[in-house]
Amino acid sequence: MSVIKVENVSKRYRLGVQDKADTFAGQLKNTLTYPVRNFRRIAQLKKFDEENDPSVFWALKDINFEVNQGEVLGIIGRNGAGKSTLLKVLSRITEPTSGQIKIKGRVSSLLEVGTGFHPELTGRDNVYMNGTILGMTKKEIDVKFDEIVDFSGVEQHIDTPVKFYSSGMKVRLGFSVAAHLEPEILIIDEVLAVGDFEFQKRCLGKMDDVAKSGRTVLFVSHNMASVRMLCSKGLILNSGQISKIGDVDNSVNEYLGLKSTQSMAFKELLDVGSKFLKLNYIAFKNSSGKIVNNFTNQEEINIELSFDIRKESDDIKLLMTLSNQLGVEILTSFHNDYRQKTFNKGINTIQLCIPKLLLYQGKYFVTIKAGIHNVKWIYELDNVLSFDVDFQPLNNKMLNKNKRTSVIAPVIEWK
Repeated sequence: MSVIKVENVSKRYRLGVQDKADTFAGQLKNTLTYPVRNFRRIAQLKKFDEENDPSVFWALKDINFEVNQGEVLGIIGRNGAGKSTLLKVLSRITEPTSGQIKIKGRVSSLLEVGTGFHPELTGRDNVYMNGTILGMTKKEIDVKFDEIVDFSGVEQHIDTPVKFYSSGMKVRLGFSVAAHLEPEILIIDEVLAVGDFEFQKRCLGKMDDVAKSGRTVLFVSHNMASVRMLCSKGLILNSGQISKIGDVDNSVNEYLGLKSTQSMAFKELLDVGSKFLKLNYIAFKNSSGKIVNNFTNQEEINIELSFDIRKESDDIKLLMTLSNQLGVEILTSFHNDYRQKTFNKGINTIQLCIPKLLLYQGKYFVTIKAGIHNVKWIYELDNVLSFDVDFQPLNNKMLNKNKRTSVIAPVIEWK
């Protein structure tokens, strides 16, 4: 059942356009005529009749989507894409220019955590005041007060005026109050950008509890790992318009530019050489030796590197690093980790074998480093090539929809 329905919603603003003059006479004229021009500008603020007016800015343009009960929708996009504007429209803080929004249920918003705290009042007083502003009754606050204070971690200072709190303490208390609301629809805007690591973990846990309780959540964040973990659907905003809405993994991949970047199975490394060695190519091969760039989790992945030793040396070092689509390094391996390897002068080829049933589905990037002697790396080729892994269930009981949030996803036997 749909609890939020957004139909053709647009929001426009008029930007302030400043007239600039290059000469002293022009600047003097602008200064003298400023009151008249300012009066005209104020009179035109709500008039949008002009076509191609450069001062008109569309923060949202023809937005359409629905959110069903119990869904957790992650809204992602670059700064200025319209995410905060959309949440303010949904929270009825600002009216849309056109279109309509249908919402079923009580809505609570965590847009600017801690807004409205009075510096002269104590933390205790602000909990009651802020909770009331957010729609809680005094009886509800009384029941949850100890839990709110304990969650915030500021119990030692709860009877101290808020003006003596650090900015982090205010945010912790503000989020704690808002997090203990019990609305049918919860709207959250980038609350994880503040607070220390321990408190961010608490926030994620609390939001996960809210999502699992069957309530509807709209979550804006630049932390893609959090979006993947908490959300079931993803919506990408770009310049005030929806560019994609669907499965959260696909949406995050597209936002990070991973779907638009074609993976390559082979790359020749031109002009990568020195008087000691030259890198020739890097390739991905399956267990049959075929060059491919797409694997399943049930296949071995061989990363092959060819290089030319130009000067004899016993101290050549090679390193390959594997990173996931969020930039997290998953695997780092030196060529002589297993046993000491020696190379002959001329062309040499070496392979790194990633075992099957280790990686979960997604895109993975390979970084190569090469050097000689105990000196700094001669070459550092970051994300030189990438490959894709698709998840294939081992049996009918192992469903593809089972979501794994760990960095790696090995299939481990339980005895």
